[in-house]
Amino acid sequence: MGFNCGIVGLPNVGKSTLFNALTATVAAQAANYPFCTIEPNMGRVAVPDRRLETLARVGKSAKVIPTSLEFVDIAGLVRGASKGEGLGNQFLANIREVDAIIHVLRCFEDADIAHVEGSVDPVRDAETVETELMLADLESFEKRRTGLEKRAKGGDKEAISQLEMLAPLIAALAEGRPARSVFPPETLRPLQALTGKPVLYVANVEEASAGGGNAYSAQVEAMAKAEGAACVVVSAAIESEIALLPESDKAEFLAGLGLADSGLDRVIRAGYGLLGLITYFTVGPKEARAWTVTRGTRAPQAAGVIHGDFERGFIAAETIACDDYVALGGEVAAKEAGRMRIEGKEYVVRDGDVMLFRFNV
Repeated sequence: MGFNCGIVGLPNVGKSTLFNALTATVAAQAANYPFCTIEPNMGRVAVPDRRLETLARVGKSAKVIPTSLEFVDIAGLVRGASKGEGLGNQFLANIREVDAIIHVLRCFEDADIAHVEGSVDPVRDAETVETELMLADLESFEKRRTGLEKRAKGGDKEAISQLEMLAPLIAALAEGRPARSVFPPETLRPLQALTGKPVLYVANVEEASAGGGNAYSAQVEAMAKAEGAACVVVSAAIESEIALLPESDKAEFLAGLGLADSGLDRVIRAGYGLLGLITYFTVGPKEARAWTVTRGTRAPQAAGVIHGDFERGFIAAETIACDDYVALGGEVAAKEAGRMRIEGKEYVVRDGDVMLFRFNV
């Protein structure tokens, strides 16, 4: 089960620098000119979760395998992208394929790095990208409506149903409101609405503002709050340095900057939450492993993430809450203390469950 976040924004806002830091590679060229990212770069990153290391220690597991999330670095967008300006058509095609959007906004001054709009204004930049996405959605939906109207006249029930959904979307987009203001992202997924995807704003600040942000990032946070969106403040330049450090040195480096954890960890966790994902664990002597499922997933489908046979032959799930597993010292002690539950097919998996599936194929 793959989940991905597309990293978008205007040229020269730090998208590729952030992507490079996220993946700890130089797969995406970070250069001071527009469109240096021509093909979308993809990288899978581990989702930081301190619970997994703790479970592995308690369970005496030989290996630790975290869950992961995919990030896609997409070419920079400029005004007119919805009409094909710059790399607009390619940008729009790539963004349709991602599950969520991480919108990087430049929140730093630097005379050596050109801004495509001539000045730093993150709220304006966010509106530029959102406007282009809304224009593309509006054009797409209006074309689709024409075909549906012909089918609806012939009594096609599916066409009639889709038209009922398109009408409020077209009205909202024409008024300058994104598709997600009308229907939730999961409802809009079949329509591939660009403005129907959940959004996380990343305010990219200079090194000195990495801890508390600055006036520009405060504007982004206010905008995100008004939209009901999430916002994370990072310094992509600092994160690039941290990504190259040995694991043993990272904590000391962060402490020296007055940071409890890295901005990248916060971006990854926020992206994970943006997609409505939760984690359950399997723990044994061979390995402790994290598994990703969407919130609301039932036990058989969660088992199917491991192997299809687990879902087809599902009988029950032996389940222990992560805190109980750790506090009581493992599976046997949790079972003796009555903290292991036998859950059936209707059980909705909770974040942090430690699970052992019984199945018969």
